[in-house]
Amino acid sequence: MATRTARENGDGTETAPTIQTVQRAALILDSFTVSRPHLSLNEITARLGASKATAHRYTKALRAANLLRYDERTALYSLGPQVLTLAAAARAALPIVAAAEPYMDRLVKAVGQTVVLSIWDGEAPTVVRSADNTDHLIRISVRVGSRLDLTASAQGRVFCSYLPADQVPGLARLLRRTPDLREECDRIREHGLSVNSPAENGVHTIAAPVFEGDSIIAAMAIVGTTVSVSREADSPMALALLETTRELSQRLGNTHSPQGAETS
Repeated sequence: MATRTARENGDGTETAPTIQTVQRAALILDSFTVSRPHLSLNEITARLGASKATAHRYTKALRAANLLRYDERTALYSLGPQVLTLAAAARAALPIVAAAEPYMDRLVKAVGQTVVLSIWDGEAPTVVRSADNTDHLIRISVRVGSRLDLTASAQGRVFCSYLPADQVPGLARLLRRTPDLREECDRIREHGLSVNSPAENGVHTIAAPVFEGDSIIAAMAIVGTTVSVSREADSPMALALLETTRELSQRLGNTHSPQGAETS
């Protein structure tokens, strides 16, 4: 009697065992989120829709590949260190990173400060490229992969201002409860950039949106000290940032500048 080598899906197609294995492994990894970074074997089993023995076999294989880690004290699983390596490679391959690179490098030379590019990961801004000003004796470095605060960072406030509210978890409620943030988002849309972000440890950031077509795809920011980076929306540094993001947005198909982005 022949052994079955494929499993029939609900749509009538068949899935080879190897493909099913990859799909199940991906399903387990996709179960972890920022709000749920730790899962029990029972939770993984329920997510997988298989037996606990099957779920345990998959978690064991993923642990061997450093894609999962297991805490014996809490009996909980979390994503392993290899995921960070894969995430860094994925971020480096994003088209926006390659497109923005020459614009960022030119801006670094123009303003003499660190320039950072962030994208929206569904819950928060995530840094995908950082161009440091290596000419300074003391420089500010921002780690690629850093997740930024939604309301305390200039990049976060830019995304709050230009993303649809339903794409930012909790934003509609936050805007109702925080008049200052709502007013700040209005100012950002008026000027085309965020200049009033809170300063932490003597560091100040200004940020502006980058558009692909009519939708925000990234935020570009200048990061420096509270002495070197002005909070004025019409400062030479702010205008240089606006000009850079406007040119990059036009390259990406944006046919009009956000309010306040005109520098002439």
